[in-house]
Amino acid sequence: MRFVIRKILGLIPLLLFTWTLVFAVMQVIPGDPVNLMLAGVPASEEVRANERKRLGLDRPIVERYFHFLGRAIQGDLGEGFRSRQPVSTMILEQARPTLELAAGGLVVGLTVGLILGVIAGIRPNTWVDTVCMVLALVGVSLPSFWIGMLLIWIFGTMLMWVPITGRGFSALILPSITVGLFIAGGFARLVRASVIEAMGQDYVRTAKAKGLPPVKVVLKHALRNAMIPPVTLLGIQIAVLIGGAVVTENVFARPGLGTMLVEAVLAKDMPLVQALIVYKTAAYVIINTMIDIVYGAIDPRIRVEQAA
Repeated sequence: MRFVIRKILGLIPLLLFTWTLVFAVMQVIPGDPVNLMLAGVPASEEVRANERKRLGLDRPIVERYFHFLGRAIQGDLGEGFRSRQPVSTMILEQARPTLELAAGGLVVGLTVGLILGVIAGIRPNTWVDTVCMVLALVGVSLPSFWIGMLLIWIFGTMLMWVPITGRGFSALILPSITVGLFIAGGFARLVRASVIEAMGQDYVRTAKAKGLPPVKVVLKHALRNAMIPPVTLLGIQIAVLIGGAVVTENVFARPGLGTMLVEAVLAKDMPLVQALIVYKTAAYVIINTMIDIVYGAIDPRIRVEQAA
């Protein structure tokens, strides 16, 4: 419990630093927020002054900074310049498609990568290893937009097994495969290297000498101790996917946070850009802290070392 509490408390300075950096970057970006909000509509100086006061831009920068931190903690970062809607509401509307795609891609990537990596790791330097690693290399090397268009052409246009666009489980299959194949490539190669290293350890040789079945030796002894590096990569991939897979979302005409961020940057909608970056950095930091906690669950030695 002390290990978990220490990791959770470590979130506070990380979030404070990232949110401070976001605020500083937003302040130095050229352009008057009032002019961006008016979008070229003629307005008197009195109207502009009232709008600046409403947005809090007439306050000292230190006061605006603490006001920003308070609203960030509450999850309220103002209204979009163009839509005049709360940015938190706009983000929540796009969060569900992004989380669906992230979950689907992780299921595909984790399943395919784990199978290929374990098979290659227990049969290193054989034709089985070569075939598995070639498949993994294909997943990493091919661009996501090309894989997506190929899947659309084969399974959506020619065979018509699944819909190309839309909502629901069936429309999520092809985008999940597109994202999952990219994740599976790097994950499989890392699992393979970790399994090969674990299979050469003394505890694995001892388990074999006891006469344990090969499947039990691999799954219970080798794989658990080999999962630290793959779990690290998995945590990074989860954070990236929650940020939005822009290419996949555009190929399959799906809404999502990645597409929303690109559109907000092009429209210079600074409150929306700022809110998206704040939430994404928070998600990234929280997920990586959860991965650190998972380290301690996988290998108790990590908890003991950090406690010491």
